[in-house]
Parts: sequence; C-alpha cells; structure tokens
Amino acid sequence: MSGALVAPLPAGAAAPSSSRGGSRKVLPGFHLSLGYALLYLCLIVLIPLAALVLKSFSLSWDQFWAAVSSPRVLASYRLTFGASLIAALVNVVFGLLVAWVLVRYSFPGKRIVDALVDLPFALPTAVAGISLTALLAGNGWIGQFLEPLGIKLAFQPQGVVIALIFIGLPFVVRTVQPVLEESEKELEEAAMCLGATRWQTFTKVIFPAIAPALLTGFAMAFARAIGEYGSVIFIAGNVPMVSEITPLVIIGKLEQYDYAGATAVATVMLLFSFVLLLVINGLQGWQRRRSGGQ
Repeated sequence: MSGALVAPLPAGAAAPSSSRGGSRKVLPGFHLSLGYALLYLCLIVLIPLAALVLKSFSLSWDQFWAAVSSPRVLASYRLTFGASLIAALVNVVFGLLVAWVLVRYSFPGKRIVDALVDLPFALPTAVAGISLTALLAGNGWIGQFLEPLGIKLAFQPQGVVIALIFIGLPFVVRTVQPVLEESEKELEEAAMCLGATRWQTFTKVIFPAIAPALLTGFAMAFARAIGEYGSVIFIAGNVPMVSEITPLVIIGKLEQYDYAGATAVATVMLLFSFVLLLVINGLQGWQRRRSGGQ
C-alpha cells in the first residue's frame, strides 16, 4: 500500500479522463467539421477538375494531341506562360521595392499609396484592361508619345505583360510586407556595427528572411497571370499567333461548340500550372529548411 495520501473527490465531481481509459478531444466535432470541409472541397474544386479531365478523355490520343499542339495553340502557350513569367519576375523586384518603402519609410500620403496597392484586387479586370488600353494605345495619354518613337505597347505582346504586371503586383507586396514588418532590425544594426556594407546586410541578413515570402508572392502572381482573361483581351489585340492568350483560345473553342477541344487545352493548362506550383512549393520548403538550419 502506498504511503501517499490521496484527497477524496468532492461529491458529484467527475473522475479524471485517465481513470475512464480515454482522453477527450481537444477540438469537439472534429470529424463533422472535417467531413464538411472535404465535401465543400470536392464540390468546389475536385469534382469540376475531375469533370474537366474526364471530358478530355472523350477524345482519342491523336485527337487530343492535335487539339493541344496545333500551331495556334502552341503560340498561345508561349505568350501566356512567357508573359506570365516575365510579369511575375518584374513584380518580384518592384513588389519588394514597394513593400520596403511602405514598411521602412514614412512620407506624406503613405496610407493612400498603401491603399492603391490593393486597387487591382477591387478593380474589375475588364475595367483595368480598358484603362490600360486607353493609356497605351496610339491615341492614348502615354501611347501618343511612344508610338512616334516606334514603341508600340497596346495590341502587342508587350501590352499583355504590362496588364499581367498590373494585376500581379499586390500579391508580392502583400506577401512580403508582413515579413518585413516582423523582421528584427537589431540584426541589421548588429551587421552594420560589425562593418557590413548595406549590400552585405541585405544579402546576408534581410534577403534570407524574406526569400520564402518572395517565392510565395512569385507563385501567386505567376498563377494569377496564367489564368488572367479580362484585363488582357482588351489590350492584347487578340491576333492569332501574335497576341492571343490561351484562355481566349479556350473561349473560342467553346463558342464553336468544340467542348472536347476546349477541355483538352484547359487540361494542359491545369497540368502545367500544377507542376509549376509543385516546383515552387518545393523551392519554398528548401528555403525554409535552409533558413532553419542556419
């Protein structure tokens, strides 16, 4: 018999969970919540994507390959992915600069500038496309000065890149900005006290901390640009083999009642987007492991 004294339980008190041979769940209703979450995910994401892939299976392999590899479709791939990549890279650089200015400096009208960053989120994409076209067209406010110099932006692939930069910038800024706000300035001050230059401080102290956020912003801007439609069709000119994006090709096939061909091209877009997002997520994980090991 143990010599330890055990205080008796008050009348009506419940026994500890260990005495009942089990433990209570921390989150009550977890299974029900998980079921609703999976059901919602299936209805909104998985079932439509599965229907897209299954519809493309109605084509034979030769028909599928002919639909997704015609010269017009290949040209739209090059423009869509190439312009999206260029726009995302540009947004990484200038989005970081905008986030840096908003976090590290105080100036008149800072709140207005901060609010303007979110304008592409609130502005309808068609309105953005019309506005950019009005600015960059040959008779526009900016285009009328550029066209005499031989610089044509509207109704060219360059116009597509500009539209994608416009709609993708907020993703990088809003992803990097919180990381910069939470960064420890003491580390930067310590590096400068030890004789590091500003460039060394940025590359050795600041950049490793914000690199995962930059990769995330790049991924979001890139993914957003691949599927963009409304802001591009007005400024692109939609010339086949020149300035026609893949979403417009899909819309054209749907208008021609070529549903199988449209789903085939959409399946290729889905596959490319999924693979690229996996690669980017892998890079993010590698960067986090590298930062954690230092």
